[in-house]
Amino acid sequence: MGSVVELDGRLRGFKEVQALAYECAEAVAAQLTPGVTEREAARMQRVWLRERGVRDWFHLPFAWFGDRTAFTGFRIPLQFFPTNRALEPGMPYILDMAPVLNGYTADIGYSGCLGPNPLHDKLLDDLEAHRELILREVRERRPLREIYEDVERLMRQQGYANRHRAYPFGVIAHKVDQVKERRFNPHLFGFGTQSLKGLASDALHGHRDGWSPLWSPYKFSDHPPQPGLWAVEPHLGFRGTGAKFEELLVVTDSRDPVESAFWLDDELPHVQRWGREKAA
Repeated sequence: MGSVVELDGRLRGFKEVQALAYECAEAVAAQLTPGVTEREAARMQRVWLRERGVRDWFHLPFAWFGDRTAFTGFRIPLQFFPTNRALEPGMPYILDMAPVLNGYTADIGYSGCLGPNPLHDKLLDDLEAHRELILREVRERRPLREIYEDVERLMRQQGYANRHRAYPFGVIAHKVDQVKERRFNPHLFGFGTQSLKGLASDALHGHRDGWSPLWSPYKFSDHPPQPGLWAVEPHLGFRGTGAKFEELLVVTDSRDPVESAFWLDDELPHVQRWGREKAA
C-alpha cells in the first residue's frame, strides 16, 4: 500500500461498508428484547444487510449472549456459532458481522447490554486504552507479536482475561482486502469462499516473504505490521462477561507517523461513547 492519497478511493469503499455494518449492529441492538435467541439475532443481521445489498460475507453474522460473550468453556470452533441461548435483562451481548459490499470487506464487533450492567460499562471504558496502545505501537513499527503481548499485559494490569486467545490461532486481528464479486457466493463453515481464497493467498505470499495475515501470539507474527487493512478485535473477559470492539486499522508504508497507521473511522459507536464520557 502506498500513500494515503493513493488509498483514498479504496478506503472510501471499506469505510462505507464498515459504517453500514455498525449501522446494522445498532439497528439490531435496538430490537433486542428478553427471549430473543442468538440465532434470531444473527438472522436479523443477515436480513438487515441483505436488504441493503449485501450478497457476500467474509463470515456470516455471529451473536453471543451472557457468559458466551467471554467464550466461557469454548474449546472447539463450532461453539462460536449462534445457539438458542436467550437474552435476559442485564445480560451482555456481542454482535459480530463481516459483510462484503461491492468487493469491499468489513469485520466489526459491537458490544452491548440489555439494560444496566456496571461491570459491562467498565469493560467498555477500559477498551479505549487498548485502541490507543495498538495504534501507537503499530506506528512505532513494533513486531505484531510484541504488540500482542503488550495488549495482553495491559489486560492483566486492568484485571481482565484475554479472550481473543480463544479464537482460532489466538488472533487479535487479520488482514482484509477487496474480493472479486461473483453472481454465486458459496460459503464454507460460515466463511465466504472468495474471502478465504484472499486470506489463503496472503498467507502463501506472506510465508514466502516472512509475514503472516494473522496477528497472533505465535512466531509467525514476529514481524513488523504489513501494509494493508487489518480487522483488529481486542476482547476483554471478566467472570463470564466479555466485551470487545472490532474495526479496520490502515497500515501504509509512509514514513510520516500519522500516515503510517490510522484507524479507518473515528466516528464509530464505541469511539463516540468515549468522547461523550470525556465531554461529560
